[in-house]
Amino acid sequence: MPLHQSPPPCPDPRAASRTDEADLWFLPGPQEPDPAPPRAMDIAAWTRAEAGQAAALARVAGRLGALDDRLARGPQGWRHRLALREAAQLGWALGLRVGQDRLAQWLALRLNGPQDDAIALGRLGWAVRRLSGGPSPDLDLAGFAANRDGGQPDPATRGAAPAAVPSGRGVTDVWQMFPAAVAALHPVTRGAVFLHLWPQALPVDMTGDPLLGAVAGVRLAASGLQGAPFLPVDAAGAALRMDGDAHARLARWYAGAESATLAALRHLDAVEQWQTRARDTCRDLSGRTVPVLIDLFAAWPLLSAPMAEPLSGASRAAVQRNLATLQQRGLIREVTGQGRYRYWAARV
Repeated sequence: MPLHQSPPPCPDPRAASRTDEADLWFLPGPQEPDPAPPRAMDIAAWTRAEAGQAAALARVAGRLGALDDRLARGPQGWRHRLALREAAQLGWALGLRVGQDRLAQWLALRLNGPQDDAIALGRLGWAVRRLSGGPSPDLDLAGFAANRDGGQPDPATRGAAPAAVPSGRGVTDVWQMFPAAVAALHPVTRGAVFLHLWPQALPVDMTGDPLLGAVAGVRLAASGLQGAPFLPVDAAGAALRMDGDAHARLARWYAGAESATLAALRHLDAVEQWQTRARDTCRDLSGRTVPVLIDLFAAWPLLSAPMAEPLSGASRAAVQRNLATLQQRGLIREVTGQGRYRYWAARV
């Protein structure tokens, strides 16, 4: 190199680190703004939808009032029977394929076979407990949502105060305004609003469980009632569909609630008639086991001797003997058709 020529400049280390941003494929792309909430989330739209369907709301309220009166005057077993029935129907509509009979067996004995979905059974067991009573979702959402996995504390509620609404990621201003914004709506309508609002309003770790929204919705719809802890809905129909505007969603909710509540009333009529007939038929029998078994058959869709033994407090021999008596008198029927592991159901 000639002495008069200066050396080449040193490369800038910062320039070496510069590269085309398009080559940084591993970095997240530009943040997009949150989409606008759907029209069905507009509380004013729900208010207009309720006003436009006042006749349908009146019919649902009338049916629910009749159910509330019936359950307030009836035995506690009726509430359990309807809760078990509703939980199984909600679970089936939401993809938890567990039959009512299988759910009853699991609730009584906590037994599950190799073909059973233990998680589904645990969640549906939680649904039965919440539909039978317990904390109200509008006053204690954390307590309401607790243990919905069948016994383990939920991540969303672990460490939270029992009476506090869980907070964290995903809790929006819509949820915090929810109690005041819908105070003027009828409880039946508020249940529908919550069902369609909760995926955008609750913490992210709760929104993956659609059963929570459905159970909370039917519980909120029966707020203030003394006998009926929830509003039955036609889960097999369109009552839980999440498409359409507020008017269409509320119309499906009202129609499903009216038909399901009427079906629940007719079912209780049949159960009550069966109980009256069973007591009259067994009036000549002495002992306390038969009356207890009659009440158990009114509360459970099916019973086995191992299920009835702890529920009745009688011995296995006494339970089996009286089950045979009830079957001979045409009050119950054996549903398995086998000699062992037999189950009976009331001839409702």
